[in-house]
Amino acid sequence: MVYFLSQIFSFLILPLTIILILFISGLIMVKKPIGRKLLWASLILLLLMSNRFLANKLMNAWEPQFKEIATLPTYEVGIVLTGVTNINKTASDRTFFDRGADRATHAMQLYKEGKINKILITGGEGFYNANTNREADLLANFMYTAGVPMEDVIIENQAVNTRENALLARETLIEKGFDENETYLLITSAFHMPRSKKCFDKVGLQTETYPVDYYGSDSGANFKSLFQPAPDALMIWQKMFKEWAGLLVYKLVGYI
Repeated sequence: MVYFLSQIFSFLILPLTIILILFISGLIMVKKPIGRKLLWASLILLLLMSNRFLANKLMNAWEPQFKEIATLPTYEVGIVLTGVTNINKTASDRTFFDRGADRATHAMQLYKEGKINKILITGGEGFYNANTNREADLLANFMYTAGVPMEDVIIENQAVNTRENALLARETLIEKGFDENETYLLITSAFHMPRSKKCFDKVGLQTETYPVDYYGSDSGANFKSLFQPAPDALMIWQKMFKEWAGLLVYKLVGYI
């Protein structure tokens, strides 16, 4: 129920949804002064949210700073959150990645460099997917192929949201004999890290963060970023509004 409430709420407050509502309302009432104002509001909002410079500023302000690998201690387990595979494309002999593959590839780099001894992958199949494979299984298969031994990959393939990632990761670690008072390394997308960290704190699992998959860039202001509308800028606003909606819903229901 919480998942569906979060999805409905985030849909209603998404920038593109708001822009369309303003635009359609303006068309319906175009002969009235309020209608013309709504049309102008939809255009101005679209221009602002398709501005790459503003979107990049927003994301850089939100995403936590990345961490130098050399400065990290060694953790017994790195916990990788799924949500990075293209589960609407089905194949039995490979893993299709969507945006966010850093979660898997950086986890393997940490493993190869001796910063984590084992990798726990948490995440199930979600909702309404064409592919019946579990995301954790798909990522595990990818890691096996890349040379990570099976005995060093722990799979939790039932969680369908961040709250369940935290709960079931904790249960899995305890079942496998790990100390629940140990500090583990949490690996997920930078924009998603604040909510993820709060969820793991709430269930009593101590973690240090290792953000990956950055949407913000180091590029500054230039003619293109300031004046050329960019679809990816609107996507960043969409993603952030959805994440903020998730944070609000999670706070209201006591998940964080």
